[in-house]
Amino acid sequence: MNKIVGFIGCGNMGSAMMKGMVSSGIITSDQLWVADAFAESFEKIKDLHAHTTLDNKEVVKHADILILSVKPYMYEPVISNIKDCFKENVIVVAIAAGKTMAQLKYMCGVDTKIVRVMPNTPAMVQEGMSALVKDNLVTEEEMNEIVSIFNSFGKAEIIKEDLMDAVVAVSGSSPAYVYMFIEAMADAAVAQGMPRAQAYKFAAQAVLGSAKMVLETGMHPGALKDNVCSPGGTTIDAVMELEKTGFRASVMQAMKVCAEKSKEMSK
Repeated sequence: MNKIVGFIGCGNMGSAMMKGMVSSGIITSDQLWVADAFAESFEKIKDLHAHTTLDNKEVVKHADILILSVKPYMYEPVISNIKDCFKENVIVVAIAAGKTMAQLKYMCGVDTKIVRVMPNTPAMVQEGMSALVKDNLVTEEEMNEIVSIFNSFGKAEIIKEDLMDAVVAVSGSSPAYVYMFIEAMADAAVAQGMPRAQAYKFAAQAVLGSAKMVLETGMHPGALKDNVCSPGGTTIDAVMELEKTGFRASVMQAMKVCAEKSKEMSK
């Protein structure tokens, strides 16, 4: 890709994205421009040797693809300050939860090309999952470039905007549920006498490996579960106990509440 990519905001998510893009070779350091209100934020990306500035407008003047990685409440004042400096045909990539395409078009201008994205925090270890919504002004070629950016630090899928609340529940917020699951498994292992550091390692690797099995085999999760459950064995007893205490129903209800909250935030 031979375009200049600009970032407004150099927080954890933004810096993770930048590292993925440069390390994958999609862009070079010279193609990366970054603005942040605090100079110390650039310490996170000092090894990238990107162009850095405290002036948002300086980045906007260069960017062909402009990624807004600031907190959602900052979108309106930040966009208001920079939109007069947008390059012609710039693509604005918004990664703020709760900001709809209609709201973004209103803030940026109806003629601005916009892509709305919901990434998640595993992007920080190059294993993110991102959902992208395409503005009808963005061409297929341009969208392929945006998708390649998000594939550089994980996986990315184009979706319809009315699925974004489901995405928030299933991937945006779900790392928190998974961390709770890992913590609970580790606590149980500690109760059985395993040292805590070792327990976390066993639990986390089991989750990582199980997720990889789903992605790489293409098998239904239920079938993979059945493969572990030997007749009369230990696993089926554990599965029965999880069912008895409402494990799956609890997860589904939590995700329903999460999606409903996401809908409220978009109003």
